Amino acid sequence: MRPKTLANVAQLTLSGESFDASLANFLDEFYAAPNLEAFADAPELLQPKFDEAGRVRDAYLAATAEELARSYEFPVPAWTAAETRKLSRPWFASPLGALRAVLLLESPPAFRSRNLFISENALTRA
Repeated sequence: MRPKTLANVAQLTLSGESFDASLANFLDEFYAAPNLEAFADAPELLQPKFDEAGRVRDAYLAATAEELARSYEFPVPAWTAAETRKLSRPWFASPLGALRAVLLLESPPAFRSRNLFISENALTRA
């Protein structure tokens, strides 16, 4: 199943599917037909099942929703502002210390505000 919403991404992840693959498939669907419904419903929290990895993914889903909403001039969903969608400590997409400075600079605002540091093209699909 190719998820059409971020809530579907969370459901698939909770059922054992790969978060990364589900998110990539969601992005393919979204870019083919951008729409507000893609992130209107709050995804189920992943932290209760996946602990710290789930907390990172919960923040990642919120940042993705906010970044896409702003890019397409859609209203940012209220659920993205929840404290459960933010990290208290920085998380970097790469464990390599040498890349951290790059990720600090490149990370889109919606990710940076949640203490997530990713490459500027992390939501890009080719």
